[in-house]
Amino acid sequence: MGSDMGVIADREIDSREERSGDRPDVTGGTGRMARLRRPLLAAWPALVGYAAVRAVGLITLAIWGDARDARLLRLIGIRADAGWYLAIAQHGYDRAETLQSNMAFFPLYPLLVRFTEPLSPLQFRNTAIVLAWLASLAAAWGLFAIGNHLHDRRTGVLLAVVWGLLPHAIVESMAYTESLFTALAAWSLYAVLTGRWVTAGTLCLLAGATRPTATSLIPVVMLAALIALVWRRGTWRPALALLLAPLGWLGFVGWVGWRTGRVDGWFHIQTEGWRSSFDGGAGTLENTGITLDQPVTLQWYLIVAVLASSLILLALSAVDRQPWPLFVYSALMLVTTIGASGYFNSKARFLVPAFALLLPVARGLAAASTARLLIILVGMTAFAAYFSGYLLLVWEYSP
Repeated sequence: MGSDMGVIADREIDSREERSGDRPDVTGGTGRMARLRRPLLAAWPALVGYAAVRAVGLITLAIWGDARDARLLRLIGIRADAGWYLAIAQHGYDRAETLQSNMAFFPLYPLLVRFTEPLSPLQFRNTAIVLAWLASLAAAWGLFAIGNHLHDRRTGVLLAVVWGLLPHAIVESMAYTESLFTALAAWSLYAVLTGRWVTAGTLCLLAGATRPTATSLIPVVMLAALIALVWRRGTWRPALALLLAPLGWLGFVGWVGWRTGRVDGWFHIQTEGWRSSFDGGAGTLENTGITLDQPVTLQWYLIVAVLASSLILLALSAVDRQPWPLFVYSALMLVTTIGASGYFNSKARFLVPAFALLLPVARGLAAASTARLLIILVGMTAFAAYFSGYLLLVWEYSP
């Protein structure tokens, strides 16, 4: 009887919202704002929890950096790849191919910085940082939406929080593209799971203009749209998603080809300038062997641990019968990361957008008692905060 009354009450609330949808609410918003308020109210614990654990990491980095005369905004705003994106935002792409051309970096994030900076009271570096922080919150919201859709609210909250506690989560708060790409990928996959095909295709297009690893997302969106198109027989939305999904990635790679005067221009820059190509995992296996056979730095040990853990989590995802779009996305992220040669020190960072691998972790934590959960999260927060400082103050290379 109680559940029946709850259903009736929900229907009455929905009915009232539908009737008042075109009228401004008490805060002055429209019906659309009112419809946005409900998912935001559901997601706020995930956003607050994510922001809290990332704040701990940033505060730790700031205190540690101050002891070393290293300013926080400089550490997260111009370190390694951040400096390249900032230079693109300020000066644009190289006019001709060079050994290490900045045309290796995809354009959406630096373009957002370039066009936002004149509208912002901040300079380029700080604008880039703020955009990354906003993108990380959008990503946390997307992760919550997926966890909540597949399981429950508690799982969604923990999925967002655990993503903020990855060993390399500091890059989520830096002027890097991991946060923006994760946000676009998460919401694109959520749109796939919920049948919003135009949204899925559009966000996939944008993701393809953000990072080359969109090659892990594009096939998933295209295959899902093709299946929906076959099942629905003539529905135009999956067809549009099928066409939109690869355009961002193909558009930039094609532009680099035109700019360099060779069809394989982007791949040539990656291979010859940045020493990065696909070798099927030979380089990763070699570096793993070196790491396990002799004393190396903490970063290398952790990379091996992250790669091994990711493979285990992928197996657990299969056992849990995770929806195939998420599973295939994770599998392709692992293939592109493990299979690429070069930059072994950054492979754990490359897996930051592989958020679906964390679903088994979030589900396990959701089943724990509150006391156990707090102890685990405090421990994870402490380690993530320490390693954030280690990556930017002790480790000498790109995180």
